[in-house]
Amino acid sequence: MTDALRSQLAQIADNAVLAIVEEVPSYAGAWSGRMGEVIRNAVQLALGGFLTLATRSGADAPRAPAIEGAYQLGRGEARQGRTVEALLAAYRIGARASWHHMADVAVEAGVDAGQLARFAELVFAYIDELSASSVAGHTDELESSGRVRQRNLERLARALLTGAPADAVTAAAERAGWEPPGALTAVVLQESQVSHALTALDQATLQPTDDVPGLPEGHASLLVPSTGAAAARPALLRALRGTDAVVGPSVPWLEVVASHRRAVRCAALGIGGLVDADDHLAALLLTADPDARADLRARVLAPLADLRPSTAEKLTETLRSWLLHHGRRDAVAEELFVHAQTVRYRVQQLREVYGDRLEDPAFVLDATLALA
Repeated sequence: MTDALRSQLAQIADNAVLAIVEEVPSYAGAWSGRMGEVIRNAVQLALGGFLTLATRSGADAPRAPAIEGAYQLGRGEARQGRTVEALLAAYRIGARASWHHMADVAVEAGVDAGQLARFAELVFAYIDELSASSVAGHTDELESSGRVRQRNLERLARALLTGAPADAVTAAAERAGWEPPGALTAVVLQESQVSHALTALDQATLQPTDDVPGLPEGHASLLVPSTGAAAARPALLRALRGTDAVVGPSVPWLEVVASHRRAVRCAALGIGGLVDADDHLAALLLTADPDARADLRARVLAPLADLRPSTAEKLTETLRSWLLHHGRRDAVAEELFVHAQTVRYRVQQLREVYGDRLEDPAFVLDATLALA
């Protein structure tokens, strides 16, 4: 019987492949071309291995070539994008088609019912073994390719945040299979909130995992794709509701390092809650160079240095309020909880100390920045 089966091995394999192509949608059109040849060879190898197994005792039968072939088939199917469900369906249908043909040959060879039943058990046990090996190959390929893609995505994020040349970043995006969006927005948040945030954000969001320059300890960065349209920002803020995230500006994707720098600096302000960096531009400007601001403050207040500390403190707060309220005496008095006449007296003291500089736009700008 095995000789008869071996003589028809090619035909049995062809029938099995045709059944798979007809009945499993994922394999539609796979009969022609290289993929059809790969599947046909895999089926023929499996059937040849079975016939060898059927003619020897179980322990002595060489399974390795067929098992390895099934494993590599599983890996190949994963690379082709077919699911493990489609792969298992192909095994079921291929086994059924093969068995029909093999059973016909066995009956013609005079095999009795008892032998035919044992032969069927052997066939389907062997198919189970092969399909398990293919599933293992499929799983391993997905895990391997998934790890490779994840590493490529991490390298892309790193390139974006380290200011790599545009052509290098574009090449990194291609290697990662990542489609560049119209814009990217950097988000800085606590590491413990990353998983929650990712469930609500675009699936193409990048997450740098290497040491990110300037990132506070215990925090992580996300680079969120967007269209760059004004309407996209409220949607992003809604998605991040409930987190202590700082959202940088939306910028062209190759310039996201600027968005990230601003988000990091805004996080350093310690505002708390969900923070839109666009709402804190003045604070960011005033804290851009703390040493320079301290020097500017010292220079602006230098004329008060010879006064008694209590007097200097009162005149400093009056000067600040007078600048911010554009000289409106009642507004200054209300803010400082003093009488308007007190404000008038203090402003007169300031004029005696500063003279015409209180009317100099350059000094007014310096003083406003120093005391704001």
